[in-house]
Amino acid sequence: MPGPQTQWVQAWEPGPVLDTLRRFIDTSRRATPALARRAGLTHTELTVLEHVMDEPVGPSELAQRLGVTSAAASGIVDRLVARGHARREPHPTDRRRTAVTATDSGREELLGHLMPMFVGLAQVDATLSDAEREIVLRFLTEAERAVGRLL
Repeated sequence: MPGPQTQWVQAWEPGPVLDTLRRFIDTSRRATPALARRAGLTHTELTVLEHVMDEPVGPSELAQRLGVTSAAASGIVDRLVARGHARREPHPTDRRRTAVTATDSGREELLGHLMPMFVGLAQVDATLSDAEREIVLRFLTEAERAVGRLL
C-alpha cells in the first residue's frame, strides 16, 4: 500500500500552470549541459564561469559552491584560464588571496550562446501589461520559495 506522500501526489492534479512550471524547470535543468557542450566546456567549467561573471570569487569559495576540493576547483580554474575565459587576480579586499574573474572574451562567448534566450525572454516580457507582470512576478517569487525549500 502506498504511503501518504505517494497517495497525495497520485491524487494531485497540478493543472496547466504548475504543469508548465514543471516543464520549465526541467527545460532549465537540461539547458545548462547543452550550453556547456555548445561552448566546449564541461558542466562544472560553465558553472564556475557563471559564478565569476557575477563577481570575483576566490578558488576556495568556488570549491565550497561546487562541493569539490580546493585542488579540484583550482584545476577547473586552470582550464578556464588556459582557454582565455578567466584570469586570476589579486583579491579586491585581501591582497594575500586571489580572485577569479571572467575575461571579456569568456564573458562575450558565454553571452553569445545565451542571447537567443535573453531576446526571447525580453520579447515575452514586453507583451505583458504592468498588472500581468505583477501577477507573474508574485507567482514566480512564491514558486522559487517553494522550490528553495529543497535546498
